[in-house]
Amino acid sequence: MKLLKLSTLILTAGLAVGCATTSDIENLQGQLNTLKSDVSRAQSDASAAKNAANDAASRAASAESAANRAARASEEVNSKLDNMFRRNMMK
Repeated sequence: MKLLKLSTLILTAGLAVGCATTSDIENLQGQLNTLKSDVSRAQSDASAAKNAANDAASRAASAESAANRAARASEEVNSKLDNMFRRNMMK
């Protein structure tokens, strides 16, 4: 009899502690929805950052190409000026 009472007491305590209430489930669902929203926002931000980085890389490549063209043009002008100077010095 004592064992039956003890078992009943343990079973009742286990059910009381182990059962989630509707409000607990709703609270967890709300937290889950918030997390999903946060993840979606983070993915959107990451996508925007990736697009901005790709745009910046493209602009940097264009700037590098323009700088290389300018350097080549400058070298050509310097070479022509050196040739003109040498010709004038020989006269």
